[in-house]
Amino acid sequence: MGSTAAASAAALPASAGSGENLVLILDYGSQYTHLITRRVRQLGVLSLCVSGTAPLAALEGLRPRAIVLSGGPHSVHAKGAPTFPEGFLDFADGAGAHVLGVCYGMQLLVQSLGGAVEPGELQEYGKMEVEVTAPSSALYGEAETGKRQTVWMSHGDEVVRLPEGFEVAARSVQGAVAAIENREKRFYGLQYHPEVTHSPQGMETLRRFLFDVCGIKADWKMQDVLDEEIKTIQSMVGPDEHVICALSGGVDSTVAATLVHKAIGDRLHCVFVDNGLLRYKERERVMSTFESDLHLPVTCVDASEQFLSKLKGVEDPEQKRKIIGREFIAVFDDFAHKLEQNIGKRPEYLVQGTLYPDVIESCPPPGSGRTHSHTIKSHHNVGGLPKDMKLKLIEPLKLLFKDEVRKLGSILNVPDSFLKRHPFPGPGLAVRVLGDVTQGNALDTLRQVDEIFVQAIKDAGLYDKIWQAFAVFLPVQTVGVQGDQRTHSNAVVLRAITSEDGMTADWYYFGREFLVDVVNKICNNVRGINRVCQDITSKPPATVEWE
Repeated sequence: MGSTAAASAAALPASAGSGENLVLILDYGSQYTHLITRRVRQLGVLSLCVSGTAPLAALEGLRPRAIVLSGGPHSVHAKGAPTFPEGFLDFADGAGAHVLGVCYGMQLLVQSLGGAVEPGELQEYGKMEVEVTAPSSALYGEAETGKRQTVWMSHGDEVVRLPEGFEVAARSVQGAVAAIENREKRFYGLQYHPEVTHSPQGMETLRRFLFDVCGIKADWKMQDVLDEEIKTIQSMVGPDEHVICALSGGVDSTVAATLVHKAIGDRLHCVFVDNGLLRYKERERVMSTFESDLHLPVTCVDASEQFLSKLKGVEDPEQKRKIIGREFIAVFDDFAHKLEQNIGKRPEYLVQGTLYPDVIESCPPPGSGRTHSHTIKSHHNVGGLPKDMKLKLIEPLKLLFKDEVRKLGSILNVPDSFLKRHPFPGPGLAVRVLGDVTQGNALDTLRQVDEIFVQAIKDAGLYDKIWQAFAVFLPVQTVGVQGDQRTHSNAVVLRAITSEDGMTADWYYFGREFLVDVVNKICNNVRGINRVCQDITSKPPATVEWE
């Protein structure tokens, strides 16, 4: 994760008090790291997730009040195991920051300060009970002494000797060290994950750490984020410069466009690209909304032939994403050239609705030894852009999660019906038609299936309960019987998930009656489909999209 370590003190929202109430999360590869970031923000405190192995220069200018060392899949004894950068402990001390190690982060802290970590005789995974043993723990409070909590463990190594000045605050029922404290040096550690819902009192522990131990103020608000972003955009874009915004019809790009329009007015020129990979009647519906509800200056460009001709025969998912990213920029460059002819000045900037999860998922896992590959995916807003792009990027939402973007949109008076739209991937249906998107009638078939599925969800009153729902076209044919005749037709998959931010997700449980109705409608109304499957995989282990 996290090249967002590049966030400097100057880039922080004013509500962070120039960083005085900032919490830095150093990521060491845990699947739960983003949850720590979100939990801190839910408590009204700005948090940023950065790579745990980033050079100290990446943190230059920041004075965080707290630093959290995340968990991770590594052992501190393994060759090449990630560690914090040289000089980190001095940096934390100089900033007056309190440091909290979580799981691997606690073991890393212990080992670095002269303690000992060894493989445990009894590994601890899943739900466990811990008992608060310290008589007046800073993390738990005096009232919790002697009481037990259910927590979520995930470790094979354990702390067997504490560094000087530390005391044990809690132990597991098996006797393993579960929490440690060194108040004088401002070092703390939890062997379990307080950020997950499987640790019911974990949020209270985080709250005590942030507010009682660190003395942080809950002063991070969306209105302050909005005000600061407007100032940032106005200082970045000169008084005579023009900006292009890539509108997809989704929540992210719409909120980004509305925000930039508020900052620079009619010097923003929005373009909606029909790349041939849109959902059923998406172009007509989105353009109507832009004109009637949002009053944004939007030009629609039909580039479907351009995109599909470049994608013909391409089956590799990453290659498809790269091609789409490259063609988008080609369209924007062409649009900028034509705009220059009309207004006499070439636009210098391109606005995109990149979100924090896009940035996180497009970065390498700590300890992988890779600088940019081996990512969960390349996002066309992040990893799919060509290096020779002529336009400079403005990404006002890149430090926000989806629910935060929706709050920002509400402040900007973006219609509620638009803010509640399900996310749609930047590469569009290209990642929902597996393999070659130009095969047969795959795109039109998928559009029809997707429309039936999503409309049924709306009719059942389930749309707002689901984070994302869509269909996937499989490049396989199956045997069926339709109209008393043997058929050899395609199969599709229906996927619906619940989530808070798209980083983790659970599959949505539909009743049998709903599924029977949807399957009948699809098979009876969409030519070429004789089998419908449902994806009941959570994230992890799967991703939301199939490609």
